[in-house]
Amino acid sequence: MWAGVSNAQEVCFVPLAGPNLDNSLIDGQILVKSQYSEIQQNTYAEFNGDVEINSSEVKIKAESAKLDRLSETLVANGSVNFQDKNITVSSDKVTLNRISNELLIEESNYQLNRVQGHGEAQEIAISEQTGINLIEASYSSCPIDDEVWRIQASQIEITPNQARGIVKHARFYIKDVPVLYLPYFSFPVNDERQSGLLYPDITNSSSAGISVEQPIYWNIAPNYDLTLSPRLMTNRGLQLKTEFRYLTEQHKGQLNLEYLPNDLAEDQDSERYFYRYVHNGSINENWRVNAEINGLSDDNYVNDLGSDYYSQSDTHLYKTLGLNYFSEGLDISAQFRDFEVLGDHPDSYRALPEIRLNYLNDLGAGFEFNINSELAYFESGDEDNPTATRFHIAPTLSYPFQNQWSELLAEVSVMHTHYFQENITDTNLEKEVTRTLGQAKLYGSLAFEREISWFGKTLTQTFEPKAQYLYTSYEEQTNIGLYDTTRLYNDFAGLFRGQEFTGLDRISDNNQITLGTTTRIIDDNNQEKFKLSIGQIFYLKDNQVLDATKEDSKSALAAELDWQMGSKWYAHTLAQVSSITDKVERSSISLEYQLSENKLLQINHRFVRDLSSEKIDQVGITATWPISKNWQWIGRWYYDRTLNRTVEAYNGVQYSSCCWTVSFVAERYLSNSYESTGVQSTNDFETGFHVYFTNRNLLRDGLFGYRRPYLLN
Repeated sequence: MWAGVSNAQEVCFVPLAGPNLDNSLIDGQILVKSQYSEIQQNTYAEFNGDVEINSSEVKIKAESAKLDRLSETLVANGSVNFQDKNITVSSDKVTLNRISNELLIEESNYQLNRVQGHGEAQEIAISEQTGINLIEASYSSCPIDDEVWRIQASQIEITPNQARGIVKHARFYIKDVPVLYLPYFSFPVNDERQSGLLYPDITNSSSAGISVEQPIYWNIAPNYDLTLSPRLMTNRGLQLKTEFRYLTEQHKGQLNLEYLPNDLAEDQDSERYFYRYVHNGSINENWRVNAEINGLSDDNYVNDLGSDYYSQSDTHLYKTLGLNYFSEGLDISAQFRDFEVLGDHPDSYRALPEIRLNYLNDLGAGFEFNINSELAYFESGDEDNPTATRFHIAPTLSYPFQNQWSELLAEVSVMHTHYFQENITDTNLEKEVTRTLGQAKLYGSLAFEREISWFGKTLTQTFEPKAQYLYTSYEEQTNIGLYDTTRLYNDFAGLFRGQEFTGLDRISDNNQITLGTTTRIIDDNNQEKFKLSIGQIFYLKDNQVLDATKEDSKSALAAELDWQMGSKWYAHTLAQVSSITDKVERSSISLEYQLSENKLLQINHRFVRDLSSEKIDQVGITATWPISKNWQWIGRWYYDRTLNRTVEAYNGVQYSSCCWTVSFVAERYLSNSYESTGVQSTNDFETGFHVYFTNRNLLRDGLFGYRRPYLLN
């Protein structure tokens, strides 16, 4: 029932370790130390002044003690401190019966050992058989001096070898205000996974209405568990969410099923569902298997009902099944890759299957021989689209060299691809296409460094120029369909990639030189404080592959900057500047001020001049700041300057203590819902209010989650 408490305990509470009972006593023996003693043989023994009583399982300290030899009863009085492996107790009187091995403690304060828990009790009875029994007692896992909540009960039982304690006739208090009565419930007494209720999730949104989700956790076995989460939504009805997890020595996986039998918000009876299965495993030392299968009932499921795995901006659900072989020099993978497309988006091709083989061999004298090969079959959900079988093999001979101050790579490749295409009527595609291309690459970089004085400190600055020449031969490719190929975005690292497309359906002809440089500033601890990279491609010949044609003899200028400005300011910037218009085509800027872990302010801006004929120009602010000792505020605001509107507003407060956490969040954001035609709306907004009882990272929630703005080491 107290899920979420353990995270706070790790920071706020150090459990008592229990007494040191390594005293060489055997069962039944008692060792008594005191300042004064009076012993009458076979009748009684009295001890006074700093009395210490030790056995093999118990340690007692008191002002005085009396041992009745006839009844085998020991009574300790005056500032009594009792300890065993389970509990530490302070009391005025402790009675121990050595025959029954039972202990009775009256009017006491107690604290559990090894786990969080303390309270007061009118009477505590302890025995080996029944464990700990507390009468008219209180219990809390909060710190003693900051008891936010407590349970007052007629009886609390903690039985040996049981993971949960039992509470009867319990009254639950927040501070000193009673808020709940339970005639019976159980609670964990260790950190083992246990069945029971987890914290509820309470939200209110314009789509679902008031939503209350109550997770029920079932610890089926040490390596299996199941969470059932009934969710009642005032606008949509009753939904059931399930999560089953398993773990074996070589495999692990998770199955999620969500089902809403009748959505009340729909005009007609409508059942809605979502499923997800993920598996990763090892068959043996070399073979691995993986799977990820997702599906849902309709395009608007995530927008209307939410998801822990997908966001409103996602357009595809993945379905993959793979088998992989790894060994020294040889990798083989077989993947079945499918997609479920959301909304009115072009159908993506699925690979059923895609088999890849990569082989690497050291030839000696610094040379390496590498073979990359692939066999794939492509089809789409539209029966009118072409299908294709593609075989590709690319042997490569390379000479890589690297030392502390330089790097050299010389590489030649032959790329041979064969297509067998069907269903190509009314297209310019050909049934069989063979394409063979040659490619040569020469890459080199140098690293220079010097000491500099920067802001009064002696640091190290590097200067790292790099250059690459790339040549790729040309063949006509318009007779080949586009099955897994899209244009790539060239940031600084992409300038040296040597390929302008994903996949293999288009391989651009190249005759180009890429020049770039990076400079870094490094402190005495070998940590980067500043990094600036800038580069550009110079085309020596126009591309003949139509999809790769350029408007200028050089690419956009790509730059990237990371800067740790002191101990609290950080900046990250990247940009692409057109060589034709000298205007910024793409850019992103992040500036962050972080005074401490819970005090930060981040400003972001992203800009794309043309993305599918649309302009992206958005600015955002993310901040978090403590309100008081236990209260934290988190806020986020993103504004679209092109459309002059807010796209996300997020405001939350979180209370955290050593024994409980609660968060309150209000937000408004673009819903991105799909219309009946499949077109995604850009004008509908969703508003919501959430209450979380778990230790949640509110900074990373929402449409635009927090990300650290720099990439320095």
